[in-house]
Amino acid sequence: MHPLRGIGLKVASVLIFIVMSSLIKVTADRVPAGEAVFFRSFFAMPVILVWLVWRRELRVGLRPVNPMGHVWRGLVGTLAMGLGFAGLAYLPLPEVTALGYAAPLLTVIFAAMFLGEEVRAFRISAVALGLAGVLIVLSPRLTVLSGGIGHREAFGAMLVLGGAVFAGLAQVFIRKLVTTEATAAIVFYFSLTATLLSFVTLPFGWVRPTPAEAALLIGAGVLGGIAQILLTSSYRHADASLVAPFEYASMLFALAIGYAVFGETPTLVMLGGASLVVAAGILIIWRERRLGLERARQRRVVTPQG
Repeated sequence: MHPLRGIGLKVASVLIFIVMSSLIKVTADRVPAGEAVFFRSFFAMPVILVWLVWRRELRVGLRPVNPMGHVWRGLVGTLAMGLGFAGLAYLPLPEVTALGYAAPLLTVIFAAMFLGEEVRAFRISAVALGLAGVLIVLSPRLTVLSGGIGHREAFGAMLVLGGAVFAGLAQVFIRKLVTTEATAAIVFYFSLTATLLSFVTLPFGWVRPTPAEAALLIGAGVLGGIAQILLTSSYRHADASLVAPFEYASMLFALAIGYAVFGETPTLVMLGGASLVVAAGILIIWRERRLGLERARQRRVVTPQG
């Protein structure tokens, strides 16, 4: 285990994912979200395949044990990606990032509903705190009748929040897949499934991208593949509970890129709501770490007696 290396890889993956989203946002006014999903997924696959060959995991990565599990994970994951990309056309990058933080909070709820995981008062309270933060971020977008905020922004907020719902569901499918599937297989087959599903949106009007747009979209796909590899590698070098909180560094990167590239200035309401969501996420991660350490101690006590 190399904790500092794991943290460094996690932060690098977060930064690259935000840059990828920025490239998608530049093209979002003209390129449909379904087409962006195609570029993001298709051009990530060569990167992932090279990585699998380098790690000598190509055979494992192309051999699914639960094919339908990959299909369902790909379906909800693609919906999450598409809705998130669509929302980038309507909302500032930091706001899209903040609303996306609802996904891990919703995963707690979905895991209790579909996987039978026990959720105690602490996690319920943390989820409630986080969802309150989401509502604060959303509040200016939902008061369309009070003046100043248009239906366009409210629609964008609903798209991003819908994406967070599907992203939370995708995490539930991943939790089931990891019991039978190698990480390499989960990464590869998601990109493949998302690429194929993106063609469903062809009748809704894909466009011929300009050379500049094509370069940005291809770049987003390549960066997405690199970021996925860095993210996966970070968990090889450090415990998940250690590196997971660094996901929230994405807000700092989103704020910086949003201001420097898109001229987006965050509001105090958005920052306040985002702070609550981040705090809730960190509390859940901290609690999971404590419970994990407690279970490990219990196993060490029971094993010698067995």
